[in-house]
Amino acid sequence: MGIKAVFSDLDNTLLAWNKFETAKEMDRFNQKLAKAGIKLVVISNNNAERVGKVLDPYGIEFVAKSKKPLPFAIIREVEELGLKKDEVMMVGDQLITDMQAGNLAGVKTVLVKPLVETDKWNTRINRFFEKIIFLFLNLKRRIKFEENLRNG
Repeated sequence: MGIKAVFSDLDNTLLAWNKFETAKEMDRFNQKLAKAGIKLVVISNNNAERVGKVLDPYGIEFVAKSKKPLPFAIIREVEELGLKKDEVMMVGDQLITDMQAGNLAGVKTVLVKPLVETDKWNTRINRFFEKIIFLFLNLKRRIKFEENLRNG
């Protein structure tokens, strides 16, 4: 697909927001990407202390307090890496923040199912509105989450 960088949300996308032990799986995913020549950068609305505590031991680059759904952190990171927008994919578990930021930035987006069913209080507000949006989207076409990605 020509992807050279994956930008990803952290909480409930790469790491369960309330379970740090899932970090080893996140590290394995990062190693697989690196072997394929793909750089992982976490774009998070969380603060640098929280994000750094999780990612620094694994050497994963991040942007904290990114203010998603605004696209500026994604656009800036694309430019800093010297990439074209079509070489970047934004992955996240929230339609209103992650997907909107990626779409506004003009990069490919992949919505994933949250790792755990629970959310922090501030994310619950977004989930309420997402349910309404999904209801309208499902009226037009059936949406389903795939267990595995297929190339091509």
